[in-house]
Formats: sequence, C-alpha cells, structure tokens
Amino acid sequence: MNPVKHPLLGDTLYTETHKSGLRVVVWPMPEASSVYAVFATKYGSINNILPTADGGTEEVPEGIAHYLEHKLFESEQGDAFRQFAQTGASANAYTTFDRTAYLFHASENILPSLEILLNFVQDPYFTPETVQKEQGIIGQEIRMGEDMPGRRVLFNMLGGLFHNHPVRVDIAGTVESIAKITPELLYRCYYRHYNLHNMVLVVAGCIKPEEVMDACDRLLKPAEAWEPDHYVVEEPATVAQEYVEDAMAVAAPLFYIGFKEPVVSHTPKTLAGARMLIDLICGKSSPLYSRLLEEGLINDQFEVEYFGGPDYGIWLFGGESADPKRVKDMIADEIARLQQEGLDAAAVEAVRRGAYGRLVAGLDDPSDCGELILSHLVDGVEPLSELNALAEITLDELTEQLHARFDVKACTLSVVNPL
Repeated sequence: MNPVKHPLLGDTLYTETHKSGLRVVVWPMPEASSVYAVFATKYGSINNILPTADGGTEEVPEGIAHYLEHKLFESEQGDAFRQFAQTGASANAYTTFDRTAYLFHASENILPSLEILLNFVQDPYFTPETVQKEQGIIGQEIRMGEDMPGRRVLFNMLGGLFHNHPVRVDIAGTVESIAKITPELLYRCYYRHYNLHNMVLVVAGCIKPEEVMDACDRLLKPAEAWEPDHYVVEEPATVAQEYVEDAMAVAAPLFYIGFKEPVVSHTPKTLAGARMLIDLICGKSSPLYSRLLEEGLINDQFEVEYFGGPDYGIWLFGGESADPKRVKDMIADEIARLQQEGLDAAAVEAVRRGAYGRLVAGLDDPSDCGELILSHLVDGVEPLSELNALAEITLDELTEQLHARFDVKACTLSVVNPL
C-alpha cells in the first residue's frame, strides 16, 4: 500500500486501488484499542435510474437502495448479524442519499470480523419469500418514520425545495413503492452498483495495512470495469414551495429552513467553505445566533448544517421556535448583509480555528476517522484533503463562495405545528 503522511496531523494513511478495483484506505492507530471498518458503495436513494439491456433506462421503485441494504445481511449460510455476534463485533449498516455502508466496530477477533464483512457484502441472496417478508418489516419502519416529527419536517422541507430531484423523496421510500420490488430487480441494482470499482473499504484503528490487504487478496472477487451512471435531472433554480406546514403531536413548533444551493463541484475547498460559512452565518459563536437566543426565537435545540451530493446542495437551519418565519427572515437578512458588506477577517480566522479544532478533536476515535475518510471518498476528494483546505482557504475564496452558493430567494420554510 502507498503510505501518505499527513503534513498537519502527522498520521500516516495507507491507500491502494486493489487489483479487484476496490479503493482501500487503512488508518493505523497503534494507540487505539479497537477497529472500525466500513465497506461502502456509492449508491444511495437518489440513484433511481437503472440502465436497461436495450440501451434505455427505467426508473426503479423509491427506497430500493435502502431495501437492498436490509436484504444483503441474509444469505444461504444465515444472517450476517449472527456471524458478527460470534466474533463479538458490533455490526450495522445505513443508507443515505448517495451511499450505502456496511460496518463493524470490534476490539477482538478483528480479522475474522473483516472476513465476514467482505464476504457477505459480495454475496447477494434474494428469494421471493424473503423479499416479501422484508416488505412487511420495512413497511412498518416507514410507518414509524411517518410518525416522527423531526423526519416529517425535514422531508417536507426537501419536498418544498426541489421540484424533481430525487433527494426530495424519503430514503426508505413508501409502502406503495417497496411493494413493487422483486428479487430480479434487486439483483439488477446490486450488480449495477455493487461493483468493486464503485466501492470503498476504510479501516481505522489497531490494525496493520498488510493484514487488511491480505484479507482483500483472499476474499475480493475481481470486478469488470465500471462506468458511473449520471442522469441529469432537470431541476429549476427556484423552489417548489416557499412554505410547507403540517401539524403533529409536538410541544412547540418545529422548523427547518433550507436554502437551495446552485450546483457546485465538490472540492476540498468547497467542503471547507461549507463548514466555515454555516458557522459565520449562524453558528453558536455568531452574532446572529446570540440575537436569536436573546429574543427567545430559538433554544439550545437549534442546529445548522450543510449537506450536498451529486447535483444538489442544501444549507439547513432548524430547531424549535414560536416564530419560525421571523427566524427565516433574520437568517436571510444576515446572508444578504454578509454578501453586501463582506466577511470580517477576524471572524473568519476564529471560525477557521474552531472548525479545524472540532474536526481534529474527533480524530482519536476510529469510527470518526473511518466515517470522515468515507465521506471524502464518496465526495470524490482525497482523504483528509479537507483539513488542508481549512488551513489554506483565503478570505477572498470564502467571499466568492458566499456569493456563488447562496440565493436568499431559493428558500423553503417547513414547519410542524402542535396539533
């Protein structure tokens, strides 16, 4: 493997594209007492178009990536969770808009656990009976999600922001959409997207790079060359709805304010810029955050976040408030003010130090290290390059991003009021 010593952290990462096509990154942490491993594919809920044998395309049922995640743990040899239980590893999986990840955390029997992970993700097994059984299980999960106010207010906002982009659809799909899923369709999605050229393996903790590569040499099945699907969705710059309102059993109104970002290409500096701009606008050290607190418009549940993926980006502000519309207006006014008056150099440096410190502080935990590397790989940037960008991004570059990435008119306010 190729050792790369990070100039700021001093840690050495080992990277290699395995002969099977899989990108492998190992972060040895001799002082750690455990290992975190994640085996992921760049396939999530927004990948809802599948090529057909005749050169055309078809739209697959909403929620199929999440459904596939559930089903992959089953095989003819039994449930992978039971195999992990025998090694003492804690295993899990998750599906997001742009990835599906399978993982374990273990402090003993690490190599046997790694073998289980590599084996079951490469071994799909779907039958009509097991697929039908899972429809009932995931259907119940979907219904439970519909009763969660936090989930409702988020996806109402996404539905308001986007006209056509599949990020507007719940990752789990609907009861009606998953009823259309068949074993044949699962196999087609699996073999299209679970190609090792489209996947990554990240291992962090008390493990040696040669141990990981030895497991890869023994267990990975060579994959044919893979070309990514990229189907452009016709998405207007405007929002579908500026205001979405609902009512549920909540103690106080919940809200999400979303600003729809013009499409940008992910680079280390856009990732670093997102961390800094969201804090400059309304992070906990910002003047606006203090004003909102003093006026009683938000409480300690308030949160800010940026997330983006292929062809979309969203700036999120959310929490509880008796007057969400006033909060939205104040945030939009602050963005417009910063665009007009410019960023304060001292504030930029303070935010830079804070963002860098928070990022580095989490890097003594193997799971945080593994997830950060995975996020960078899925975003198409080199591991830990965001750290370098945080240190290097200039005031002028950040100012340029502030103007290019925010349109205060492209905003949706989603509110869930008490019944």
